[in-house]
Amino acid sequence: MLRVGILTKEWPPEVYGGAGVHVEELVRELRPLADVRVHAFGHSRTGATGHPVPDSFAKANAALQTIAVDLDMVRVLDKVDVVHSHTWYTNLAGHLAAELWGVPHVVTAHSLEPRRPWKMEQLGGGYRISSWLEASAYREAAAIIAVSEGMKRDVLDAYPFIEPDRVHVVRNGIDTVAWQPQASTDLIEKYGVDPSEPFVVFVGRITRQKGIAHLLAAAEHFDPSVTLVFCASAPDTPEIGHETAESIAHLQRTRKVVWIQEHAPRLVVQQLLTHAVAFLCPSVYEPLGIVNLEAMACRTAVVASDVGGIPEVVVDGETGSLVHYDADDPETFRREFADAVNALVADQGRAADMGAKGRQRVIDHFGWHVIAAQTVEVYLQAGAVPGAPTP
Repeated sequence: MLRVGILTKEWPPEVYGGAGVHVEELVRELRPLADVRVHAFGHSRTGATGHPVPDSFAKANAALQTIAVDLDMVRVLDKVDVVHSHTWYTNLAGHLAAELWGVPHVVTAHSLEPRRPWKMEQLGGGYRISSWLEASAYREAAAIIAVSEGMKRDVLDAYPFIEPDRVHVVRNGIDTVAWQPQASTDLIEKYGVDPSEPFVVFVGRITRQKGIAHLLAAAEHFDPSVTLVFCASAPDTPEIGHETAESIAHLQRTRKVVWIQEHAPRLVVQQLLTHAVAFLCPSVYEPLGIVNLEAMACRTAVVASDVGGIPEVVVDGETGSLVHYDADDPETFRREFADAVNALVADQGRAADMGAKGRQRVIDHFGWHVIAAQTVEVYLQAGAVPGAPTP
C-alpha cells in the first residue's frame, strides 16, 4: 500500500481555515486507499504526529518558527513513498524530505503568497521568507495540485518557470452528510439571531483576503429590513481587528448587525447558513472557497465576488449571484454587491430555489471520495512507488 506523508499546519481541533478543512476531509477519504501519516504543527493528537515550535524559537518571527517546525518534520519522514505539503507553512518540509529521502513531493496550492501582499502586515520581513519558501518548493515539486482551474492559471502566472503539465486540477470538496440543512434554530438564537426576520450571513476569518472592508461598506446599502450576521474572528493583525470593530460599530448605528466574535462550532454555522437568505462571500482573492460549498450544502444561496475559483463553484443566476470585482473600482463593486443582496431579500422564493440547486450541485460535483481517488492518481503520476526502499 502507498505510504503517504501529509504535511499540514492545521489538524483538528486546531482548524481555522479552508486549507485545514481540506486536509481533514481529504485524509479521511485517503485512508482506505493508502497508509496515510499526518504531520501537523502543534502537539500530537488523534490522527496526527505533532511538531510544536521549539522553545528556543518561541519569540522568533512566525516565518522562522515555521522553518524550525518543518525541519523537525523532515527527520521523521524517512518511511513514506510520497510527501504532500499543504500551504507554504509545510512546503519547506516537503521539499527537504523529497531531497533527503528520494521521494516525490506533491504540493497542494490552496493560495499563493504573491497574490497575498497584505500578509506583510502579519509577517513583516517573514513575508519575504514565506514567498521564497513557496517559490522554491514549487520550482522543484514533482507535482502541484491546484484546487480550481482559476488557481492553476494563477500558479502558472505567478511562477512562469513551472511546466503546465506539472499542475493538476483537483477541486476542493464537501462532506454533504456532515454539511446539510438544520431545521433547528436553538443555537443561533442564543447568539441573538432572530430566525423569524430575514438575515444574511458572513462566516470567515478577519483578513484582507475575505474582502471584509468591502462587505461592511456594502452593508450600508442593504435593505433596512435585513440583519447582517457577521460570524468572524481571529484577525490577522490587531490593526485589521480594530478597523473591523470600528466599521461594525458605525454600521450598527443605522441597522441591525449581530457580530459573533468566535470560531463558531459547526452546528452553529450550519444553522446560520440554513436559515439565512444568503451567504455572502466578497473575497478579493479565493482559490476556490470551501465555505461557499458549505453554504450550498446547507441549501443556501450565495452572493459572491467573481474572483479565482468561485465561478467554478457558484453558478451565476442558478445557485447564487456573482458580482464582478475590480480592485480599481471598489465603490462599484460594493454598490453592485448590495444590489445583489437586496434582490434576493426582495425575492426569497428565488433565493430558496437557488439554495436547492446549490445543494444538488455539491452532491453531484464535489464529493470527497472522488477527490481522494484523483489525488492518489497524482501521487502515482508524480513517481510515487508503493513500498519503495529508502535510499
